[in-house]
Amino acid sequence: MEDKARAFIDQHVQQIRPLEKEARLAYWRAAVSGKAELYRKAAELELQIRTVYSDARDFKKVAGFKEHGHFHDALIARQIDLLYNDFLANQIRPDLLKRIVELSTRIEEKFSTFRPTLEGKKVTDNEIHRLLKSEGNTETRKAAWLAGHQVGEEVAGELIKLIKWRNQAARHLGFENYHTFSLYTAEQQVDQIDRLFSELEERTREPFRQVKLEIDTLLARGYGITTQELQPWHYHDPFFQETPQVYEINLDRYYEQSDVLEIGRAFYRSIGLAVDDILARSDLYEKPGKNPHAFCEAIDRQGDVRILCNLKNDENWMETLLHELGHAVYETYQDGHKPYLLREPAHIFTTEAVAMFFGRLSRNPAWMRDMLDLSAAELHRIRPVAQKYARLKQLIFIRWALVMYYFEKALYADPDQDLNHLWWKLKEKFQLLHPVKGRNKADWAVKIHFAIAPCYYHNYVLGELLASQIRHVLTKRYYPAGKEGDISFTGLKALGTYFKDHIFKPGRSLPWNEMIQSATGQPLSAEYFIESFI
Repeated sequence: MEDKARAFIDQHVQQIRPLEKEARLAYWRAAVSGKAELYRKAAELELQIRTVYSDARDFKKVAGFKEHGHFHDALIARQIDLLYNDFLANQIRPDLLKRIVELSTRIEEKFSTFRPTLEGKKVTDNEIHRLLKSEGNTETRKAAWLAGHQVGEEVAGELIKLIKWRNQAARHLGFENYHTFSLYTAEQQVDQIDRLFSELEERTREPFRQVKLEIDTLLARGYGITTQELQPWHYHDPFFQETPQVYEINLDRYYEQSDVLEIGRAFYRSIGLAVDDILARSDLYEKPGKNPHAFCEAIDRQGDVRILCNLKNDENWMETLLHELGHAVYETYQDGHKPYLLREPAHIFTTEAVAMFFGRLSRNPAWMRDMLDLSAAELHRIRPVAQKYARLKQLIFIRWALVMYYFEKALYADPDQDLNHLWWKLKEKFQLLHPVKGRNKADWAVKIHFAIAPCYYHNYVLGELLASQIRHVLTKRYYPAGKEGDISFTGLKALGTYFKDHIFKPGRSLPWNEMIQSATGQPLSAEYFIESFI
Protein backbone atom coordinates (compact mmCIF):
# COMPACT_ATOMS: atom_id res chain seq x y z
CA MET A 1 0.00 0.00 0.00
CA GLU A 2 2.83 2.41 0.79
CA ASP A 3 4.45 1.74 -2.60
CA LYS A 4 1.11 2.35 -4.31
CA ALA A 5 0.66 5.60 -2.41
CA ARG A 6 4.17 6.76 -3.34
CA ALA A 7 3.57 5.91 -7.02
CA PHE A 8 0.25 7.80 -6.98
CA ILE A 9 1.89 10.88 -5.45
CA ASP A 10 4.71 10.81 -8.02
CA GLN A 11 2.26 10.54 -10.90
CA HIS A 12 0.06 13.30 -9.46
CA VAL A 13 3.01 15.68 -9.00
CA GLN A 14 4.15 15.10 -12.58
CA GLN A 15 0.68 16.10 -13.72
CA ILE A 16 0.07 19.05 -11.43
CA ARG A 17 3.48 20.69 -11.16
CA PRO A 18 3.76 22.24 -14.65
CA LEU A 19 0.12 23.31 -14.51
CA GLU A 20 0.60 25.11 -11.21
CA LYS A 21 3.66 26.95 -12.47
CA GLU A 22 1.91 28.04 -15.65
CA ALA A 23 -1.19 29.15 -13.69
CA ARG A 24 0.80 31.22 -11.22
CA LEU A 25 2.72 32.91 -14.01
CA ALA A 26 -0.52 33.68 -15.82
CA TYR A 27 -2.06 35.12 -12.66
CA TRP A 28 1.04 37.22 -12.01
CA ARG A 29 1.02 38.64 -15.54
CA ALA A 30 -2.69 39.41 -15.28
CA ALA A 31 -2.31 41.19 -11.93
CA VAL A 32 0.62 43.26 -13.18
CA SER A 33 -1.01 44.28 -16.46
CA GLY A 34 -4.77 44.13 -15.85
CA LYS A 35 -5.25 42.56 -19.29
CA ALA A 36 -8.54 40.70 -19.68
CA GLU A 37 -7.06 37.96 -21.88
CA LEU A 38 -4.49 37.15 -19.19
CA TYR A 39 -7.20 36.89 -16.53
CA ARG A 40 -9.04 34.49 -18.85
CA LYS A 41 -5.86 32.46 -19.28
CA ALA A 42 -5.36 32.33 -15.50
CA ALA A 43 -8.97 31.16 -15.06
CA GLU A 44 -8.55 28.43 -17.67
CA LEU A 45 -5.44 27.13 -15.95
CA GLU A 46 -7.02 27.24 -12.49
CA LEU A 47 -9.94 25.26 -13.88
CA GLN A 48 -7.53 22.67 -15.30
CA ILE A 49 -5.88 22.30 -11.88
CA ARG A 50 -9.16 22.03 -10.04
CA THR A 51 -10.40 19.52 -12.62
CA VAL A 52 -7.42 17.31 -11.75
CA TYR A 53 -8.45 17.46 -8.10
CA SER A 54 -12.12 16.85 -8.93
CA ASP A 55 -11.41 13.41 -10.44
CA ALA A 56 -13.68 11.06 -8.46
CA ARG A 57 -11.62 7.93 -9.18
CA ASP A 58 -8.41 9.52 -7.93
CA PHE A 59 -10.24 10.85 -4.87
CA LYS A 60 -11.41 7.30 -4.12
CA LYS A 61 -7.79 6.11 -4.30
CA VAL A 62 -6.59 8.87 -1.97
CA ALA A 63 -9.43 8.14 0.46
CA GLY A 64 -8.38 4.49 0.42
CA PHE A 65 -4.77 5.40 1.22
CA LYS A 66 -5.95 7.68 4.04
CA GLU A 67 -8.19 4.99 5.48
CA HIS A 68 -5.29 2.52 5.40
CA GLY A 69 -3.30 5.00 7.46
CA HIS A 70 -0.33 2.79 8.37
CA PHE A 71 2.72 4.20 6.58
CA HIS A 72 6.30 3.78 7.74
CA ASP A 73 7.25 6.96 5.85
CA ALA A 74 5.72 9.92 7.71
CA LEU A 75 6.14 12.16 4.66
CA ILE A 76 4.00 9.81 2.57
CA ALA A 77 1.30 9.86 5.26
CA ARG A 78 1.39 13.66 5.42
CA GLN A 79 1.10 14.05 1.66
CA ILE A 80 -1.91 11.73 1.60
CA ASP A 81 -3.62 13.81 4.30
CA LEU A 82 -3.05 16.98 2.30
CA LEU A 83 -4.14 15.40 -0.97
CA TYR A 84 -7.32 14.15 0.68
CA ASN A 85 -8.29 17.70 1.67
CA ASP A 86 -7.37 19.10 -1.75
CA PHE A 87 -9.42 16.46 -3.56
CA LEU A 88 -12.35 16.81 -1.14
CA ALA A 89 -12.40 20.57 -1.72
CA ASN A 90 -12.91 19.97 -5.44
CA GLN A 91 -15.47 17.17 -5.55
CA ILE A 92 -17.78 19.51 -7.40
CA ARG A 93 -19.83 18.88 -10.54
CA PRO A 94 -17.69 19.90 -13.53
CA ASP A 95 -20.23 22.45 -14.79
CA LEU A 96 -20.52 24.07 -11.34
CA LEU A 97 -16.76 24.07 -10.85
CA LYS A 98 -16.31 25.81 -14.20
CA ARG A 99 -18.85 28.48 -13.28
CA ILE A 100 -17.23 29.10 -9.87
CA VAL A 101 -13.74 29.51 -11.30
CA GLU A 102 -14.80 31.74 -14.18
CA LEU A 103 -16.98 33.98 -12.02
CA SER A 104 -14.40 34.40 -9.24
CA THR A 105 -11.79 35.33 -11.83
CA ARG A 106 -14.14 37.84 -13.46
CA ILE A 107 -14.84 39.47 -10.10
CA GLU A 108 -11.13 39.65 -9.28
CA GLU A 109 -10.45 41.24 -12.67
CA LYS A 110 -13.03 43.92 -11.85
CA PHE A 111 -11.37 44.61 -8.52
CA SER A 112 -7.95 44.84 -10.11
CA THR A 113 -8.86 47.11 -12.99
CA PHE A 114 -11.59 49.24 -11.40
CA ARG A 115 -10.59 52.84 -10.76
CA PRO A 116 -13.09 54.96 -8.81
CA THR A 117 -14.24 58.34 -10.06
CA LEU A 118 -13.65 61.36 -7.84
CA GLU A 119 -14.66 64.84 -8.98
CA GLY A 120 -14.95 63.57 -12.54
CA LYS A 121 -11.49 61.95 -12.62
CA LYS A 122 -10.32 58.35 -12.28
CA VAL A 123 -8.18 57.89 -9.17
CA THR A 124 -6.14 55.08 -7.61
CA ASP A 125 -6.50 53.38 -4.24
CA ASN A 126 -3.33 55.15 -3.10
CA GLU A 127 -4.92 58.52 -3.90
CA ILE A 128 -8.06 57.61 -1.91
CA HIS A 129 -5.91 56.55 1.04
CA ARG A 130 -3.83 59.73 0.80
CA LEU A 131 -6.93 61.90 1.00
CA LEU A 132 -8.35 59.93 3.94
CA LYS A 133 -5.04 60.27 5.76
CA SER A 134 -4.37 63.94 5.20
CA GLU A 135 -7.40 65.89 3.94
CA GLY A 136 -8.91 68.30 6.47
CA ASN A 137 -12.08 69.24 4.58
CA THR A 138 -14.97 66.98 5.59
CA GLU A 139 -16.79 67.21 2.25
CA THR A 140 -13.66 66.23 0.34
CA ARG A 141 -13.10 63.33 2.75
CA LYS A 142 -16.68 62.18 2.28
CA ALA A 143 -16.32 62.29 -1.50
CA ALA A 144 -13.10 60.24 -1.30
CA TRP A 145 -14.69 57.67 1.01
CA LEU A 146 -17.71 57.31 -1.25
CA ALA A 147 -15.45 56.96 -4.28
CA GLY A 148 -13.50 54.22 -2.51
CA HIS A 149 -16.76 52.30 -2.06
CA GLN A 150 -17.94 52.52 -5.68
CA VAL A 151 -16.59 49.09 -6.58
CA GLY A 152 -19.04 47.44 -4.16
CA GLU A 153 -22.03 48.11 -6.41
CA GLU A 154 -20.05 46.85 -9.41
CA VAL A 155 -19.37 43.41 -7.93
CA ALA A 156 -22.08 42.72 -5.31
CA GLY A 157 -24.57 40.92 -7.56
CA GLU A 158 -22.00 38.56 -9.01
CA LEU A 159 -20.42 38.05 -5.60
CA ILE A 160 -23.71 36.87 -4.07
CA LYS A 161 -24.15 34.49 -6.99
CA LEU A 162 -20.62 33.13 -6.39
CA ILE A 163 -21.34 32.64 -2.68
CA LYS A 164 -24.49 30.65 -3.47
CA TRP A 165 -22.58 28.45 -5.91
CA ARG A 166 -19.88 27.82 -3.31
CA ASN A 167 -22.59 26.86 -0.82
CA GLN A 168 -24.16 24.54 -3.38
CA ALA A 169 -20.85 22.75 -3.84
CA ALA A 170 -20.28 22.43 -0.07
CA ARG A 171 -23.78 21.08 0.62
CA HIS A 172 -23.35 18.47 -2.09
CA LEU A 173 -20.43 17.15 0.00
CA GLY A 174 -22.47 17.04 3.21
CA PHE A 175 -21.47 20.37 4.82
CA GLU A 176 -23.97 22.97 6.02
CA ASN A 177 -22.30 25.71 3.96
CA TYR A 178 -19.05 26.75 2.34
CA HIS A 179 -17.75 28.51 5.45
CA THR A 180 -17.78 25.32 7.53
CA PHE A 181 -16.44 23.33 4.58
CA SER A 182 -13.57 25.76 4.02
CA LEU A 183 -12.34 25.55 7.60
CA TYR A 184 -12.57 21.75 7.58
CA THR A 185 -10.42 21.37 4.49
CA ALA A 186 -7.92 23.84 6.03
CA GLU A 187 -7.51 21.55 9.07
CA GLN A 188 -9.46 23.92 11.32
CA GLN A 189 -12.74 23.70 13.23
CA VAL A 190 -15.49 26.31 13.42
CA ASP A 191 -16.14 25.82 17.14
CA GLN A 192 -12.46 26.40 17.98
CA ILE A 193 -12.35 29.62 15.95
CA ASP A 194 -15.65 30.72 17.50
CA ARG A 195 -14.30 30.24 21.02
CA LEU A 196 -11.13 32.17 20.20
CA PHE A 197 -13.02 35.08 18.64
CA SER A 198 -15.45 35.16 21.56
CA GLU A 199 -12.51 35.44 23.97
CA LEU A 200 -10.83 38.16 21.94
CA GLU A 201 -14.08 40.12 21.61
CA GLU A 202 -14.57 40.06 25.38
CA ARG A 203 -10.95 40.89 26.19
CA THR A 204 -10.71 43.78 23.71
CA ARG A 205 -14.17 45.33 24.23
CA GLU A 206 -13.34 47.77 27.02
CA PRO A 207 -9.73 48.57 25.97
CA PHE A 208 -11.01 49.33 22.47
CA ARG A 209 -13.86 51.49 23.80
CA GLN A 210 -11.32 53.56 25.72
CA VAL A 211 -8.90 54.08 22.81
CA LYS A 212 -11.79 54.72 20.42
CA LEU A 213 -12.98 57.50 22.73
CA GLU A 214 -9.48 58.98 22.69
CA ILE A 215 -9.22 58.71 18.90
CA ASP A 216 -12.65 60.27 18.40
CA THR A 217 -11.80 63.19 20.68
CA LEU A 218 -8.59 63.90 18.76
CA LEU A 219 -10.22 63.50 15.34
CA ALA A 220 -13.21 65.68 16.20
CA ARG A 221 -10.91 68.40 17.53
CA GLY A 222 -8.89 68.30 14.33
CA TYR A 223 -11.97 68.61 12.10
CA GLY A 224 -13.67 71.18 14.30
CA ILE A 225 -16.76 69.04 14.95
CA THR A 226 -18.22 67.10 17.87
CA THR A 227 -17.54 63.40 18.39
CA GLN A 228 -21.24 62.72 17.67
CA GLU A 229 -20.76 64.20 14.20
CA LEU A 230 -17.93 61.80 13.25
CA GLN A 231 -18.69 59.66 10.21
CA PRO A 232 -16.82 56.70 8.67
CA TRP A 233 -14.95 59.08 6.32
CA HIS A 234 -13.38 60.88 9.26
CA TYR A 235 -11.12 57.89 9.94
CA HIS A 236 -7.94 57.38 7.96
CA ASP A 237 -8.83 54.41 5.73
CA PRO A 238 -12.02 53.15 4.07
CA PHE A 239 -12.81 50.43 6.64
CA PHE A 240 -11.31 51.73 9.93
CA GLN A 241 -8.97 48.75 9.87
CA GLU A 242 -5.80 50.87 10.08
CA THR A 243 -4.56 53.23 12.76
CA PRO A 244 -5.45 56.90 12.34
CA GLN A 245 -2.32 59.05 12.67
CA VAL A 246 -3.81 61.15 15.46
CA TYR A 247 -1.07 61.49 18.04
CA GLU A 248 1.41 64.34 18.24
CA ILE A 249 3.84 62.53 15.95
CA ASN A 250 2.85 61.26 12.51
CA LEU A 251 5.08 58.27 11.74
CA ASP A 252 4.76 58.82 8.00
CA ARG A 253 7.13 61.77 8.14
CA TYR A 254 9.99 59.49 9.18
CA TYR A 255 9.66 57.56 5.93
CA GLU A 256 8.81 60.37 3.52
CA GLN A 257 12.46 61.27 2.85
CA SER A 258 13.62 57.64 2.82
CA ASP A 259 13.46 54.80 0.32
CA VAL A 260 11.29 52.11 1.89
CA LEU A 261 12.48 49.59 -0.70
CA GLU A 262 16.13 49.99 0.26
CA ILE A 263 15.29 49.95 3.96
CA GLY A 264 13.47 46.63 3.54
CA ARG A 265 16.29 45.19 1.47
CA ALA A 266 18.93 46.24 4.01
CA PHE A 267 17.02 44.92 7.01
CA TYR A 268 16.43 41.44 5.61
CA ARG A 269 20.06 41.24 4.50
CA SER A 270 21.14 42.17 8.06
CA ILE A 271 19.38 39.12 9.53
CA GLY A 272 20.74 36.68 6.95
CA LEU A 273 17.65 36.49 4.72
CA ALA A 274 18.73 38.15 1.47
CA VAL A 275 15.82 39.33 -0.67
CA ASP A 276 17.66 40.80 -3.68
CA ASP A 277 16.56 38.03 -6.06
CA ILE A 278 12.97 38.30 -4.84
CA LEU A 279 12.91 42.06 -5.43
CA ALA A 280 14.54 41.71 -8.85
CA ARG A 281 11.61 39.54 -9.98
CA SER A 282 8.96 41.71 -8.31
CA ASP A 283 6.69 44.52 -9.51
CA LEU A 284 6.78 47.29 -6.92
CA TYR A 285 5.24 50.55 -8.14
CA GLU A 286 1.90 51.82 -9.47
CA LYS A 287 0.96 51.68 -13.13
CA PRO A 288 -2.30 51.69 -15.11
CA GLY A 289 -4.33 48.47 -14.93
CA LYS A 290 -2.15 46.92 -12.24
CA ASN A 291 -3.67 45.28 -9.16
CA PRO A 292 -3.77 48.12 -6.59
CA HIS A 293 -3.13 45.90 -3.56
CA ALA A 294 -0.13 43.79 -2.48
CA PHE A 295 0.61 40.08 -2.42
CA CYS A 296 3.36 37.48 -2.66
CA GLU A 297 3.42 34.79 -5.35
CA ALA A 298 5.52 31.61 -5.24
CA ILE A 299 5.69 30.53 -8.87
CA ASP A 300 7.31 27.09 -8.87
CA ARG A 301 8.33 25.95 -5.33
CA GLN A 302 11.91 26.07 -6.61
CA GLY A 303 12.83 29.61 -5.65
CA ASP A 304 10.94 31.81 -8.11
CA VAL A 305 9.20 33.99 -5.53
CA ARG A 306 8.05 37.56 -6.18
CA ILE A 307 5.92 40.25 -4.59
CA LEU A 308 3.51 42.82 -6.00
CA CYS A 309 3.32 46.22 -4.30
CA ASN A 310 2.41 49.82 -5.12
CA LEU A 311 5.07 51.43 -2.97
CA LYS A 312 5.02 54.94 -1.55
CA ASN A 313 7.45 56.29 1.03
CA ASP A 314 5.18 56.17 4.07
CA GLU A 315 4.76 53.99 7.14
CA ASN A 316 1.89 51.96 5.68
CA TRP A 317 3.92 50.84 2.66
CA MET A 318 6.98 50.24 4.85
CA GLU A 319 4.87 47.83 6.87
CA THR A 320 3.39 46.27 3.73
CA LEU A 321 6.80 45.73 2.15
CA LEU A 322 8.18 44.09 5.31
CA HIS A 323 5.02 41.98 5.48
CA GLU A 324 5.11 40.76 1.87
CA LEU A 325 8.84 40.03 2.10
CA GLY A 326 8.02 37.94 5.19
CA HIS A 327 5.77 35.79 3.03
CA ALA A 328 8.46 35.72 0.37
CA VAL A 329 11.32 34.52 2.57
CA TYR A 330 9.06 31.79 3.99
CA GLU A 331 8.54 30.52 0.44
CA THR A 332 12.14 31.07 -0.64
CA TYR A 333 13.79 29.18 2.19
CA GLN A 334 11.73 26.01 1.89
CA ASP A 335 13.75 22.80 2.01
CA GLY A 336 14.29 21.91 -1.65
CA HIS A 337 14.93 18.27 -0.70
CA LYS A 338 11.42 17.86 0.66
CA PRO A 339 8.71 16.40 -1.61
CA TYR A 340 7.07 18.96 -3.88
CA LEU A 341 3.72 18.80 -2.08
CA LEU A 342 5.37 19.69 1.24
CA ARG A 343 7.36 22.69 -0.01
CA GLU A 344 4.86 25.24 1.27
CA PRO A 345 4.18 26.99 4.58
CA ALA A 346 2.69 24.78 7.28
CA HIS A 347 -0.59 26.69 7.00
CA ILE A 348 -1.93 29.90 5.51
CA PHE A 349 -1.95 31.49 8.97
CA THR A 350 1.65 30.51 9.74
CA THR A 351 2.87 32.45 6.72
CA GLU A 352 0.67 35.35 7.89
CA ALA A 353 2.38 35.10 11.29
CA VAL A 354 5.83 35.46 9.77
CA ALA A 355 4.68 38.37 7.60
CA MET A 356 3.11 40.08 10.62
CA PHE A 357 6.17 39.54 12.79
CA PHE A 358 8.23 41.53 10.30
CA GLY A 359 5.49 44.01 9.34
CA ARG A 360 5.17 45.17 12.95
CA LEU A 361 8.73 46.49 12.86
CA SER A 362 7.74 49.61 10.90
CA ARG A 363 6.35 51.04 14.17
CA ASN A 364 9.03 49.64 16.45
CA PRO A 365 11.01 52.63 17.80
CA ALA A 366 14.28 50.71 18.15
CA TRP A 367 13.94 49.37 14.60
CA MET A 368 13.18 52.87 13.32
CA ARG A 369 16.28 54.13 15.16
CA ASP A 370 18.50 51.49 13.55
CA MET A 371 17.08 51.62 10.01
CA LEU A 372 16.42 55.37 9.80
CA ASP A 373 19.52 56.43 11.75
CA LEU A 374 17.55 58.39 14.34
CA SER A 375 19.35 60.26 17.09
CA ALA A 376 19.00 59.28 20.74
CA ALA A 377 16.90 62.40 21.32
CA GLU A 378 14.57 61.57 18.43
CA LEU A 379 14.24 57.99 19.66
CA HIS A 380 13.30 59.25 23.11
CA ARG A 381 10.68 61.51 21.52
CA ILE A 382 8.99 58.89 19.36
CA ARG A 383 9.22 55.83 21.63
CA PRO A 384 6.02 56.43 23.68
CA VAL A 385 4.06 57.47 20.59
CA ALA A 386 5.26 54.53 18.49
CA GLN A 387 4.33 52.13 21.27
CA LYS A 388 0.87 53.70 21.53
CA TYR A 389 0.45 53.29 17.77
CA ALA A 390 1.53 49.64 17.97
CA ARG A 391 -1.08 48.84 20.64
CA LEU A 392 -3.72 50.90 18.90
CA LYS A 393 -3.07 49.09 15.64
CA GLN A 394 -3.72 45.69 17.19
CA LEU A 395 -6.87 46.74 19.02
CA ILE A 396 -8.28 48.32 15.86
CA PHE A 397 -7.34 45.29 13.79
CA ILE A 398 -8.94 42.75 16.15
CA ARG A 399 -12.21 44.69 16.24
CA TRP A 400 -12.19 44.96 12.44
CA ALA A 401 -11.42 41.23 12.10
CA LEU A 402 -14.43 40.48 14.30
CA VAL A 403 -16.59 42.30 11.75
CA MET A 404 -15.10 40.28 8.90
CA TYR A 405 -15.36 36.91 10.64
CA TYR A 406 -18.94 37.21 11.89
CA PHE A 407 -20.14 38.87 8.69
CA GLU A 408 -18.69 36.16 6.45
CA LYS A 409 -20.03 33.41 8.69
CA ALA A 410 -23.53 34.95 8.45
CA LEU A 411 -23.06 35.64 4.74
CA TYR A 412 -22.66 31.94 3.93
CA ALA A 413 -25.39 30.97 6.39
CA ASP A 414 -27.91 33.19 4.53
CA PRO A 415 -26.73 35.15 1.47
CA ASP A 416 -30.30 36.38 0.84
CA GLN A 417 -30.56 38.44 4.03
CA ASP A 418 -30.13 42.23 4.07
CA LEU A 419 -26.34 42.18 3.87
CA ASN A 420 -25.94 45.96 3.85
CA HIS A 421 -27.86 46.20 7.14
CA LEU A 422 -25.87 43.30 8.64
CA TRP A 423 -22.56 44.91 7.63
CA TRP A 424 -23.27 48.18 9.40
CA LYS A 425 -24.86 46.46 12.39
CA LEU A 426 -21.60 44.55 12.95
CA LYS A 427 -19.43 47.62 12.33
CA GLU A 428 -21.47 49.52 14.90
CA LYS A 429 -21.22 46.67 17.42
CA PHE A 430 -17.53 45.86 17.07
CA GLN A 431 -15.97 49.09 15.74
CA LEU A 432 -18.35 51.60 17.38
CA LEU A 433 -18.87 53.36 14.04
CA HIS A 434 -22.06 55.26 13.26
CA PRO A 435 -23.82 53.91 10.13
CA VAL A 436 -24.22 56.41 7.33
CA LYS A 437 -27.81 57.66 7.52
CA GLY A 438 -29.92 56.92 4.47
CA ARG A 439 -27.21 54.86 2.76
CA ASN A 440 -28.16 51.44 1.39
CA LYS A 441 -25.23 50.38 -0.77
CA ALA A 442 -23.18 47.19 -0.95
CA ASP A 443 -20.38 48.53 1.25
CA TRP A 444 -19.58 44.99 2.41
CA ALA A 445 -18.71 43.94 -1.16
CA VAL A 446 -15.87 46.50 -1.33
CA LYS A 447 -13.65 44.08 0.61
CA ILE A 448 -11.85 41.98 -2.00
CA HIS A 449 -11.29 39.06 0.38
CA PHE A 450 -14.90 37.87 0.04
CA ALA A 451 -14.20 37.23 -3.64
CA ILE A 452 -10.63 35.95 -3.84
CA ALA A 453 -9.81 34.71 -0.32
CA PRO A 454 -13.09 33.35 1.04
CA CYS A 455 -13.29 32.30 4.70
CA TYR A 456 -9.69 33.41 5.19
CA TYR A 457 -9.76 36.50 7.38
CA HIS A 458 -9.66 34.69 10.72
CA ASN A 459 -6.21 33.46 9.70
CA TYR A 460 -4.88 37.01 10.05
CA VAL A 461 -5.93 36.91 13.70
CA LEU A 462 -4.30 33.52 14.23
CA GLY A 463 -1.24 34.98 12.53
CA GLU A 464 -1.10 37.87 14.98
CA LEU A 465 -1.30 35.45 17.91
CA LEU A 466 1.50 33.32 16.52
CA ALA A 467 3.62 36.37 15.66
CA SER A 468 3.42 37.40 19.32
CA GLN A 469 4.28 33.88 20.46
CA ILE A 470 7.33 33.76 18.16
CA ARG A 471 8.44 37.19 19.34
CA HIS A 472 8.19 36.04 22.96
CA VAL A 473 10.41 33.02 22.22
CA LEU A 474 13.01 35.10 20.36
CA THR A 475 13.06 37.87 22.96
CA LYS A 476 13.52 35.38 25.78
CA ARG A 477 16.29 33.62 23.85
CA TYR A 478 18.29 36.57 22.51
CA TYR A 479 17.29 39.58 24.63
CA PRO A 480 16.36 38.17 28.07
CA ALA A 481 16.83 41.55 29.77
CA GLY A 482 15.49 43.68 26.91
CA LYS A 483 12.37 45.83 26.90
CA GLU A 484 9.81 45.64 24.11
CA GLY A 485 10.56 49.06 22.60
CA ASP A 486 14.33 48.54 22.75
CA ILE A 487 14.50 45.40 20.59
CA SER A 488 14.79 45.84 16.84
CA PHE A 489 16.33 42.48 15.76
CA THR A 490 18.36 44.42 13.19
CA GLY A 491 21.65 42.69 12.42
CA LEU A 492 20.73 39.54 14.36
CA LYS A 493 21.80 36.73 12.03
CA ALA A 494 20.47 34.20 14.55
CA LEU A 495 16.99 35.54 13.82
CA GLY A 496 17.17 34.43 10.19
CA THR A 497 18.64 31.09 11.26
CA TYR A 498 15.79 30.49 13.72
CA PHE A 499 13.17 31.16 11.07
CA LYS A 500 14.91 29.02 8.47
CA ASP A 501 15.49 26.02 10.74
CA HIS A 502 12.34 25.98 12.84
CA ILE A 503 9.63 27.49 10.66
CA PHE A 504 10.61 27.64 6.98
CA LYS A 505 12.35 24.32 6.31
CA PRO A 506 9.70 22.04 7.86
CA GLY A 507 7.27 23.30 5.20
CA ARG A 508 4.06 21.29 5.36
CA SER A 509 5.74 18.13 6.61
CA LEU A 510 4.08 18.73 9.99
CA PRO A 511 0.50 19.82 10.70
CA TRP A 512 0.44 23.46 11.78
CA ASN A 513 -0.16 22.69 15.46
CA GLU A 514 2.81 20.30 15.59
CA MET A 515 5.07 22.81 13.84
CA ILE A 516 4.14 25.51 16.36
CA GLN A 517 4.74 23.16 19.29
CA SER A 518 8.16 22.27 17.86
CA ALA A 519 9.17 25.87 17.00
CA THR A 520 7.94 27.63 20.16
CA GLY A 521 7.76 24.87 22.77
CA GLN A 522 4.00 25.13 23.29
CA PRO A 523 0.68 25.05 21.40
CA LEU A 524 -0.75 28.19 19.82
CA SER A 525 -1.94 30.56 22.55
CA ALA A 526 -3.50 34.02 22.76
CA GLU A 527 -1.52 34.67 25.95
CA TYR A 528 1.41 36.59 24.48
CA PHE A 529 -0.72 38.73 22.16
CA ILE A 530 -2.97 39.72 25.06
CA GLU A 531 0.05 40.38 27.26
CA SER A 532 1.65 42.66 24.66
CA PHE A 533 -1.33 44.60 23.35
CA ILE A 534 -4.40 44.21 25.55
